Amino acid sequence: MGEQGFAAQERTAVLERMGREHFDILIIGGGITGAGIALDAADRGLKTALVEMQDFAAGTSSRSTKLVHGGLRYLKQFEVKMVAEVGKERAIVFENGPHVTIPERMLLPFHQGGTFNAFTTSIGLLVYDFLAGVKRSERRCMLDIQTTLEREPLLKREGLRGSGSYVEYRTDDARLTIEVMKEAVTRGALAVNYAKADKLLYDSGRISGASVTDRVTGKPYEIRASLVINAAGPWVDTLREMDRSKEGKVLRLTKGIHLVFDAGRFPLQQAVYFDTPDGRMVFAIPRDGKTYAGTTDTVYEGDTAHPRMTAEDRAYVLQAINGMFPDVKLTVTDVESSWAGVRPLIYEDGKSPSEISRKDEIWESRSGLITIAGGKLTGYRKMSELVVDRAVRELGRLHGQSFRACRTRHIPISGGSVGGSAGWDAFVSKQAIAGAALGLPPETARAWAVRYGSNVERLFAIATQSMKNSTETEAALPVELRVPLLYAMEQEMTVTPSDFFIRRTGALFFQIDEVKRWKQAVIAWMSEYAGWSAEQELQYTTELDAYLYEAVTPVEIEAEPGAIKVI
Repeated sequence: MGEQGFAAQERTAVLERMGREHFDILIIGGGITGAGIALDAADRGLKTALVEMQDFAAGTSSRSTKLVHGGLRYLKQFEVKMVAEVGKERAIVFENGPHVTIPERMLLPFHQGGTFNAFTTSIGLLVYDFLAGVKRSERRCMLDIQTTLEREPLLKREGLRGSGSYVEYRTDDARLTIEVMKEAVTRGALAVNYAKADKLLYDSGRISGASVTDRVTGKPYEIRASLVINAAGPWVDTLREMDRSKEGKVLRLTKGIHLVFDAGRFPLQQAVYFDTPDGRMVFAIPRDGKTYAGTTDTVYEGDTAHPRMTAEDRAYVLQAINGMFPDVKLTVTDVESSWAGVRPLIYEDGKSPSEISRKDEIWESRSGLITIAGGKLTGYRKMSELVVDRAVRELGRLHGQSFRACRTRHIPISGGSVGGSAGWDAFVSKQAIAGAALGLPPETARAWAVRYGSNVERLFAIATQSMKNSTETEAALPVELRVPLLYAMEQEMTVTPSDFFIRRTGALFFQIDEVKRWKQAVIAWMSEYAGWSAEQELQYTTELDAYLYEAVTPVEIEAEPGAIKVI
């Protein structure tokens, strides 16, 4: 197999190996939780396999608010332990992958008659700083009206009483997932996307693996393992139904949408976290020449794999933005792109979506299926540690096996070997110079260093080779696009154009015009490189066109009429 065993063209070889060998654990689900479990397990020496029925991170893990939260919002629900834990985990996530996580000052304004005032904001942020172990340079500060408006002139002036300033960590959720998965593969895990677990396998009543179908070729495989871990996110209960163990606690899916605007229309200077008339909180965040805002929180009973923005969702977010930033006067025509995602929360009777806890729980069925349910992006590493601890205990009981303790607290993810947060700026500057020396535009070299971290050297090598000899199809793509595309296929198991434009680059959300401009050239190149049939090329083109359409067009009706209730 190739350098990392993680190329799109190696999928079949990986699946065939999965079908031949026996594993300590089989993980079903390739979001951030499954990726984290695979990394921890592989590092401890467990023989690990992972299958994902869509692309990696295609579910909730590419559809979040794209923040590694410190957990401030949980103070409202008095989830003191959760605030303390996710605050500490956030620091670990940052140190292990500075290229996918960026500290960013967040403004929390308060107005006359709003949810917050100077006292509650100051005390809340103070308690948050203490519980979350926030470093001195990132602790909260309280700002008067004038300073607040200097920081963000677009804020509603009427009734403004000041603000609190604290630090959140912005992330690229899909890239974080991909980098964790790549590190797991580097450490010995086998992982493959577009491989659906159709049926669970049993031996004398105990779960012993899964029957899996390669959704690209249609070929079936049987994968055997001592333990099976259900990390399927929104599909957790689907697997529990297959295991005939869906009882007791169940999932409640809620949907959240985000809207993207050009910074020219919504020129936000800094991130703002603000309350709405109905008491919910909404984020507005500047990113790479755009501003995105969200989110909604509605009960969802539609197609789990394909949540869509409704006109009501869009109207809610627009109303919230225009209420807090009255001068921007945004309308539906200003929405450049959007995304919708579902949160797999553990159902609590009588609670609205915004009140349901984001905590995670581990369940084990009579057959031995281990399920991880609920949880947050920020807490993925700790969740994974708890799951693998349990798996290790079980493997010890079943087979007398022993494995080392968890070490992921100090393991950089793929691309994260940049000298930690302290060495990040120097690393990026050095790589910009190195890329320029190869003939690349300095801004391109810098952008690659920021996105790919220490893996940027691999992109430089591809660029050098590509500039020497490229086919006519390759030459139709600018080097800024051609090199990341080749890297994505050879090193990040990118199968479809949607994988590339949505989860490897985020371009469909934040550079939608560039996607429209280059989609045909990218599809032609991928088709030539991967040897697609005319049918495959049409299928993948249609899929990408549908995502482009849905990014700006609300669905008229959900999968089930009346399934959505706005809380």
